[in-house]
Amino acid sequence: MYGLRNGRQIPLSLAVSSTNPDPMYRQISDQIARAIAEGSLAPGTWLPSIRQAAQTLQLSHITVKRAYSELERGGYIVTRPGLGSFVSDENRPDLLEQKIEEVKRELAKAITTAKAFGLPLSTVRGYVNELWQRRRVR
Repeated sequence: MYGLRNGRQIPLSLAVSSTNPDPMYRQISDQIARAIAEGSLAPGTWLPSIRQAAQTLQLSHITVKRAYSELERGGYIVTRPGLGSFVSDENRPDLLEQKIEEVKRELAKAITTAKAFGLPLSTVRGYVNELWQRRRVR
């Protein structure tokens, strides 16, 4: 799958897996958000159309539409009727900071649950290390 930047195609490698516990739309949106935050997808880069992405990934266009909607809500992309979706010009450090805050919120929930059940910090750290090693990000 390709995006367009200055009229030139750039590769956009997305992988979805039915064995991943995250919903398909989340897998897509997380991978695109990460590419944007890391700078792999520059501002103004056009993303594949929903139809094209759905066909390439062999998914429902509704799944891809939901992923693009999530990205738009998060400020990662902008969608213009008749033009398509492209990477927002929003400041990348801001996007990365938003993602960091999201991770902190999720960790806070997990810590609250762990404390409620009396799990020691060393056990929680062990779980985090184990999950970190098992979960490979594409």
